[in-house]
Amino acid sequence: MRHLGLPVGSLLLFLSLWQVVAAAGTWSETLVPPPAKVWDAFVEVSTTHDGVRGYNGTTLIEHLGISLRRIALGAGIGIGAGVLFGLVMGTVGWVRSLFEPWITFLRTLPPLAYFSLLVIWLGIDESPKVTLLAVAAFPPVAVSATTAVTAVPKHLVEAARALGASRRDVVRDVVVPSALPETLTGVRLAVGVAYSSLVAAELVNGLPGIGGMVKDAANYNNTPVVLVGIIAIGVSGLLIDGLLLRLERAAVPWRGRA
Repeated sequence: MRHLGLPVGSLLLFLSLWQVVAAAGTWSETLVPPPAKVWDAFVEVSTTHDGVRGYNGTTLIEHLGISLRRIALGAGIGIGAGVLFGLVMGTVGWVRSLFEPWITFLRTLPPLAYFSLLVIWLGIDESPKVTLLAVAAFPPVAVSATTAVTAVPKHLVEAARALGASRRDVVRDVVVPSALPETLTGVRLAVGVAYSSLVAAELVNGLPGIGGMVKDAANYNNTPVVLVGIIAIGVSGLLIDGLLLRLERAAVPWRGRA
């Protein structure tokens, strides 16, 4: 009950404070709409209302689904490349020395810094959006996988070699299981970074898409729809992070117990 009651209580407290601030009239409803208006906007963009289907002809769940598909493809590519690259950098010293500064450089760049360049190179269709999400997701996984591989206990590697294991056997049976917990943490971080880059990825030709919906609504000062989009991104992000956390617990049940 405590695990359920605290989140519900904090949500009710937040909604109450939001209503109080909106009712106080310190800011106009354009800036701080009351929760009821945000709920009305949620209903409007989720259904067909007065002959208008959702927002810009697409319902909220469809906007969200298109964005999730972009994240799945882009983050999937970035995570897969990051895991492989981290494994190589963690096991081959000269590769790490060569590429680690470039990955650090890439990790410090905000998505908007190179999105315009991707648009110039790749156009305004799906390619720059997916590429941006892949580039955003790659560094956290590569760094975490590299750190995890280099932190594998040396005595385990030496014991495996003493028992006749080949280099491939050592990587498969010792390095990968030992590095898996830290790598999965990097995957969760990468998905979070991809989510935080979503609106940037959909700045150009982002409709349909939840980030594009947020940007388009902001252009017209449609704050309720902006808040609906932000809440949808946050809630879906929480659900996906919860699924990844369950996957982590299933894949590495020994974490925190040994």
